Amino acid sequence: MKRSLLILSLVVLIGCKSKTAVITPEEAVPAKAEILKLPFSEVSEIQKNKAYELGKRVLITCNTSKFKPFNESEATPTVIKNTTLEKLTKICTRYRQYYCTFKDIELVEIYKNYTDNTTIFRYKALYTKKVANKELRLFMNEDGKVSAIKSMDWANTFQLK
Repeated sequence: MKRSLLILSLVVLIGCKSKTAVITPEEAVPAKAEILKLPFSEVSEIQKNKAYELGKRVLITCNTSKFKPFNESEATPTVIKNTTLEKLTKICTRYRQYYCTFKDIELVEIYKNYTDNTTIFRYKALYTKKVANKELRLFMNEDGKVSAIKSMDWANTFQLK
């Protein structure tokens, strides 16, 4: 009996041998570093150009009072629903009062959020008044669609608010 119990214990021990873990590139990102800054070279020119055009389209509305709505290949349904001429006009009225005419956006940084797999394009919005320090963040999902747009005061350090 003792002998069969010993053999059975050995079989169980051998059967419980741990497997070697296979780590995919996505899992190789440290757990604490959910958002990492990307070098410009790691993001395709196509994606950078698309983000620039879509971001500029939103802010140029402040100068023209015309907005070409996003389509389903450019943005998620939530962004399409929430980005309307009425809402943009309300924001633009305030921006024009404080900062005057919108000139352009300048890409400053690109970040990758590994928790929701979005790419964050951080632009500095340029206005005719030099005191204007505004930021435009464009969040693009893995499908290359705008999943969020956020405008805020410029800060030299990136913080996800």
